[in-house]
Amino acid sequence: GLALGLWRRQAALAAAREDEEEKELRQRFMAPPVSGLRELRRRRRELRSRMELLIMETQAEMCRALTALDPGASFAVDSWERKEGGGGISCVLQDGEVFEKAGVNVSVVSGLLSEEAARQMRSRGKSLKAKDGKLPFCAMGVSSVIHPKNPHVPTMHFNYRYFEIEEADGTKQWWFGGGTDLTPTYLNEEDAIHFHKTLKEACDKHDPKLYPKYKKWCDDYFYIKHRGERRGIGGIFFDDMDSPSKEEVFQFVKSCAKAVVPCYIPIVKKHCHDSFTPEEKLWQQLRRGRYVEFNLVYDRGTKFGLLTPGSRIESILMSLPLTARWEYMHTPLESSKEAEILEVLRNPKDWVH
Repeated sequence: GLALGLWRRQAALAAAREDEEEKELRQRFMAPPVSGLRELRRRRRELRSRMELLIMETQAEMCRALTALDPGASFAVDSWERKEGGGGISCVLQDGEVFEKAGVNVSVVSGLLSEEAARQMRSRGKSLKAKDGKLPFCAMGVSSVIHPKNPHVPTMHFNYRYFEIEEADGTKQWWFGGGTDLTPTYLNEEDAIHFHKTLKEACDKHDPKLYPKYKKWCDDYFYIKHRGERRGIGGIFFDDMDSPSKEEVFQFVKSCAKAVVPCYIPIVKKHCHDSFTPEEKLWQQLRRGRYVEFNLVYDRGTKFGLLTPGSRIESILMSLPLTARWEYMHTPLESSKEAEILEVLRNPKDWVH
């Protein structure tokens, strides 16, 4: 009887502890996780669960940091389910004082990969053996695009994701991808240096070779071929990262995710009350047009999302600005501030040496 009483007391304590933990996690996140807190706790040693917790935390950290700068605005938090498996949480702020549109999305989806999506991956050198033409997959990530109102505050984008595919013989292929990049309307060298240095520090904790490699990859990836210019002043970008080990890559991704608030928020604070002219606002609108062109024509994540059955179009196109402009044959004056940023977009710079 004594042993049973002791066991019951211990079970009650454990349950109370679980409830407390659950309450704390709920307060920490923007919404309950897609996989459910109990399921995440049950599988907490598995990398998939740890990655889901990381993307949930990253979403909440960024949303809180943005709300602190734009207290009159609030995020619409939208949890959605995907009938093919999984779901996501979209947090979108629109028409604030500081931010015209800011979105921070989390998605955790699973199911069978379409032939078209698998083909896109194969074209990147992944050889995948399907069973009856189908590949079971699991993909999760956090993705954010922030479009400020003031032309002196840059647009910022980041995305960190994990992908797992099960082949016909049961072997699993996995990889991580992601990056953080900055798209200013006007060039401010001090901001560019701060942004790149913060990302370099995150990379250097793991290997000093990573930042130069992923900085170049970023410059090459965000290239609008038909314009001959980059989308912005870069940052870091990597994909298909599957070595040295799952744990080491996860720790690297975690460092990068933890750098998104410190690399960007100080820049917003510094410029969100700068004065600007109607001409500067017009230039911002034209640059936004370029942003849209890249995202719709080249962006791999957008293309993958549009090809994935049951994907949520509103969340995929969250990256597009509320307003943008396309003027016929617009050319900035020589030696103007507008021409200065174009020069850097055509010829990327090394910001940290």
